[in-house]
Amino acid sequence: GEKCFDVSFFPGFRPHMSEVSQIVPLPARGLLRLTGPDRVTFLDNLVSNDITTLAADGAVYATLLTPQGMFLHDFLVVANGEALVLDCERERAEDLKTRLLRYRLRSKVDISDESAERDVAALLNATDGATPNAGADTLVYRDPRHPDLGHRVIFPAGTINDVAARLGASVTDFDLYETRRLSHGVPDGSRDMAVGKALLLEHGIDRLNGIDWDKGCYMGQELTARTRYRANIRKRLMTIRADAPLPPSGTPVMAGDQTAGEMKSSTNGIGLALLRLDSLPDPSSDDAPLTADGMRLEVFDHGSTG
Repeated sequence: GEKCFDVSFFPGFRPHMSEVSQIVPLPARGLLRLTGPDRVTFLDNLVSNDITTLAADGAVYATLLTPQGMFLHDFLVVANGEALVLDCERERAEDLKTRLLRYRLRSKVDISDESAERDVAALLNATDGATPNAGADTLVYRDPRHPDLGHRVIFPAGTINDVAARLGASVTDFDLYETRRLSHGVPDGSRDMAVGKALLLEHGIDRLNGIDWDKGCYMGQELTARTRYRANIRKRLMTIRADAPLPPSGTPVMAGDQTAGEMKSSTNGIGLALLRLDSLPDPSSDDAPLTADGMRLEVFDHGSTG
């Protein structure tokens, strides 16, 4: 099971019960729309989660892998009437579309890029438990990865102030969402997972509800399942904290004079690092602490739901 984690000490983090609803623009997110009668079975055959059980107003987190089980893309899949909407990385939306079309063959499915027409935001601290309604032109759905990530909102480009007013939310700085994401060890696509190299289980995708272990075959399934059953995890994406802004992504993390891993995304004093499990210092010993660019790091391992 997932370990409990007190994130209250992280800068910028406050218990959400006491906060008003806040909407955070996510300009790095893009959108693909899949239409056609075969859209569900087509996507389900390719990705790591079960698309066939997607509720009319629900969402699932899924990944597209290489045949060898390495990360290519991750995205949130939302049911929207007679379409599926993929909330993905904006700069890589065209690559995702190209890869999906490669497997279309005779499937009756069309894929269009809506990144220019619609924007994406995160809605944090919605005051009631129900998914808010912001009008017919706006799609609101719960983020399936972690409860503290709240809801996602998809709306016509350039209308965030109108949407915020309808939701009774204030437009807020990106750091609020980023701190929340990092504190729970949630990777941000290719910022935190090396394309063609990253394994899902090393990056906690199972813990974030991104893998259905009971569904049928999909691309990369065999290696993903083997990694799980053999417990063959050598590295893990972990939340790290320091008393000052962390060094940039790619900076080596050191255990004494040995390389223990590398920095990934961060904001202020909180971030993610991909670390070798055999390099982690034993808290009860005199092992050298982990450092990045000479900065001492506190480490939290979120573990895995396996």
